[in-house]
Amino acid sequence: MIASDRRKHIISYLNNSSSPMSASVLAKHLQVSRQVIVSDVALLRTAGNNIIATPKGYVLEGMADSKSRFGFEGLVACQHTGEQLREELYTIVDFGAEVVNVIVEHPIYGEISGNLNLSSRYDVNQFMDKISPKDALPLSSLTGGVHLHKIGCKDKESFARICDALENKGILIK
Repeated sequence: MIASDRRKHIISYLNNSSSPMSASVLAKHLQVSRQVIVSDVALLRTAGNNIIATPKGYVLEGMADSKSRFGFEGLVACQHTGEQLREELYTIVDFGAEVVNVIVEHPIYGEISGNLNLSSRYDVNQFMDKISPKDALPLSSLTGGVHLHKIGCKDKESFARICDALENKGILIK
């Protein structure tokens, strides 16, 4: 398959998928290496395709748009140790909410954000598995644990319950 056809197939797979697709899954479908897919996605982005990389895989921008999925979005400021990361994320998803992203303020680069799209304990466990064995550090490690999360949930009352729970655990910054 020539590269331009492969890239059309990538867009088609992402358009027709109801969930994120990893580079490995796309590579298997298209019978190429994962690195070829990563390169193709980079070229597709430069060509104007809004492909977003999440911990679960690639999605097209519209699919990752949390405003269409939630009745309310809120931003929380948090600080915790690395050992409290799983507890923080579990607390949010246990209320039926989604941890949309994480944002840190870097002294040189300014705001840095990473898409998370975590909505269950399973998602959190998958995310934590990616951090642990590869010695990858969460973005909050750049800022002494201080970070923001965009949270998508049913309504403002649900968001308030999440904030109360995070505050009770000593994670929420007020």
